[in-house]
Amino acid sequence: MPQLKLFFLALSFYTRLPAPKDQDYNQLPQASIYLPLVGWVVGGLTGLCFYLANLLWVQTTGVILALIAGILLTGAFHEDGFADVCDGFGGGYDKQRILDIMKDSQIGAYGALGLLLLMALKISLLSSLPAASVPLLLFAGHSISRFQPLLLMRTYDYARSDNSKGSVAVYKPSTQELLIAGTIALLPLLLLPLLCSLAIPLVLLANWRLGRYFYRHIGGYTGDCLGTSQQVAEVIFYLSISALWTFT
Repeated sequence: MPQLKLFFLALSFYTRLPAPKDQDYNQLPQASIYLPLVGWVVGGLTGLCFYLANLLWVQTTGVILALIAGILLTGAFHEDGFADVCDGFGGGYDKQRILDIMKDSQIGAYGALGLLLLMALKISLLSSLPAASVPLLLFAGHSISRFQPLLLMRTYDYARSDNSKGSVAVYKPSTQELLIAGTIALLPLLLLPLLCSLAIPLVLLANWRLGRYFYRHIGGYTGDCLGTSQQVAEVIFYLSISALWTFT
């Protein structure tokens, strides 16, 4: 089944989980539409990790262990992109300089601080929410956030002219593919209170503003920008849910 092969291709590229060996990496751009389904796998496993850890330790420890599990599962794929964007847009003064900095494998002050604050924000938010809801929030957050890069890919062009490793993201999903991916991304919300759906417009708004920011400075997106959109969307989702929980 071609679609199943595309899913396993996405799973093998975006995670470190075992997958069939006979992968056709020429189809990797098309496989990106299964990012939300990859989010189901990562979110489900991190949620399970939190649930088990919370049986033995305090909630904050469970959250930290769940985040560690997510990083091990993905090889910090999206976090690395977030750090590169922080360095590039923090230290670059024009398009080429921003792109050059993002391509540098070494992390700078902006990237280090960005990652530190990002992780601190995730720990703070997930530790303050009801423990029983955290596994489902991780499941939904990982799924919904992985739909956002597809929206950027649909709207903007790839910013680099060279054949960098991020060029695997050069693909414009069709309307039908976006609808399928969006449905997969939103299905986990059915496991949460209806009020949680109010977080989605805020996630979409943040992703739209992020896309406009990238376009204004570099004329489109890179693979690092897509990773950043996933990380930002995940945090915005948790922020929104936390706010909704506070005022209800």
